[in-house]
Amino acid sequence: MSPTALNLAAIGVFTMTFSALLSPVFNISPLLPAAATFTVLGLFTFDSFSLEGQGGTLIIDWFARLSPEHRSRVVRHEAGHFLVATLLDIPVTGYALNAWQAFRQGQRAQGGVRFEDRQLAEALETGKISAQLFDRYCILWMAGIAAESLTGDRIEGGNDDRQKLRAILAQNRRDLTEVQLKERWATLQAKTLIEANWEAYERLVSAMERGATVEECYQEIA
Repeated sequence: MSPTALNLAAIGVFTMTFSALLSPVFNISPLLPAAATFTVLGLFTFDSFSLEGQGGTLIIDWFARLSPEHRSRVVRHEAGHFLVATLLDIPVTGYALNAWQAFRQGQRAQGGVRFEDRQLAEALETGKISAQLFDRYCILWMAGIAAESLTGDRIEGGNDDRQKLRAILAQNRRDLTEVQLKERWATLQAKTLIEANWEAYERLVSAMERGATVEECYQEIA
């Protein structure tokens, strides 16, 4: 099972076990908590093996979206990616601000900005990636974190972005110090780009909040 499914399953089992302990107090048949437990575990097993954990992701994301602060953080994070990609001439092919939007678009149930990364993929496949190309994508990957640092008191997202950068550096046998320096450098470069184009960034945030198309978002940046 995925970590998400395991966490949800653990919560389900705990809840059902707790209800089983309380069933004598409230005169509830012990068969009811047992049946509910097997049903919950069956659903999570189906989600893990048939849906690759996407069902659990959709549930967790739905609860998270109940928070206005969470929704605001996500759109500002993704707007950072979108703006920096445009400034670095990396085409944006789509975006989703939550798992449900991504699922409806035929993507994995995980929000984010999608890029045209064929050039990067080809370079990684051949093992010949130029420093300039790698730097552009490093800045792009850290742009969400940079945007959060400029617009909030704390940074909550960006783990997947860091993993992309670290995975490539690990392939090239870079040590932890080099990885951390690269992350800080890329974050600083992204922050500089966002700050220099702040008005465009704010317009982009508003456009993405109202569900503008990629073409409409480009118009807000221009």
